[in-house]
Amino acid sequence: MTETKTPLLGLTIEELKQVASTVGLPSFAAKQIAGWLYDKRVTSIDEMTNLSLRGREELSRHYCVGREEPIEAMRSVDGTVKYLFPVGTGAVEAVYIPAEDGDRATLCVSSQVGCKMNCLFCMTGKQGFTAHLTPAQILNQVLSIPESDTLTNVVLMGMGEPFDNIDNVLRALELMTAPYGLAWSPKRITVSTVGVKRGLQRFLDESQCHLAISLHNPFPKERLELMPAEKGCSITDMLEMLRQYDFTHQRRLSFEYIVFRGVNDSEAHARELVRLLKGMECRINLIRFHAIPNVPLEGVDMEHMIALRDYLTQHGVFTTIRASRGEDIFAACGMLSTMRKDEGTAR
Repeated sequence: MTETKTPLLGLTIEELKQVASTVGLPSFAAKQIAGWLYDKRVTSIDEMTNLSLRGREELSRHYCVGREEPIEAMRSVDGTVKYLFPVGTGAVEAVYIPAEDGDRATLCVSSQVGCKMNCLFCMTGKQGFTAHLTPAQILNQVLSIPESDTLTNVVLMGMGEPFDNIDNVLRALELMTAPYGLAWSPKRITVSTVGVKRGLQRFLDESQCHLAISLHNPFPKERLELMPAEKGCSITDMLEMLRQYDFTHQRRLSFEYIVFRGVNDSEAHARELVRLLKGMECRINLIRFHAIPNVPLEGVDMEHMIALRDYLTQHGVFTTIRASRGEDIFAACGMLSTMRKDEGTAR
């Protein structure tokens, strides 16, 4: 029986010291290994040339780097690229989004295979939940796309609910921001949630990365119809928690709001949004709906989006309209992986 090797990717400096000890390397080799993994971004242990040959051989006996290339890429006319990564018997998506001005490049990263939240408007929720991604699998998406070196920002807004996988997500964030890791500023990273109370609390206490709340309706009963997670952690409970934290400095708080025709786009919804968020240091990102199969929801035209943005802004809530990208490559979360799953080609 072949031994399953443990990925080095996703390990902290203290864990790498333990690894070094088990294979007969000195403790300072942990920093060298971290440099190869997170700075030089090697894909094999053989490339770690400042380790002794015997040390590399012992390391390779029980460990691997843990990198995997994407198995598929779909490119949009606007430059957006959707990548499909193999995870066990399934697959997850990461979406590379270059800015039109060329100054920014964002990667939308997944945190789970499938999702338990079952939001009405999300294709990933239709898959059901399969597995949590490990820290290595989360980081692999950042490191293994061809455009990795050009990234300026990462958002955990892909497949899955990050705070339902809070241990692994916090570990990935630690490694992305640690001096021995990717050494990114927390200001370059945003994590999105529908509202998982325990995970949200831990994130607020243990991370300084930006936070995005999937709001989509200010009325709890209506939000519940779109998002079953409202039952476990209501928007009112979330806001009560969020008001206890300071978002006036480095960390930014935003609310994601997909606009659905006749569902959450009325003036009454706009008034309630203003009331709900009064006094909070935050912004609203309005998002055009990407239609998905067998879901009775429709988007609105840009004129309606602009009117909603202007109303909110005039009433004291800073609001932007997020540019719609990658519609021609099924940019909605879960679309590509669901297609491949249905075709029986997801590995």
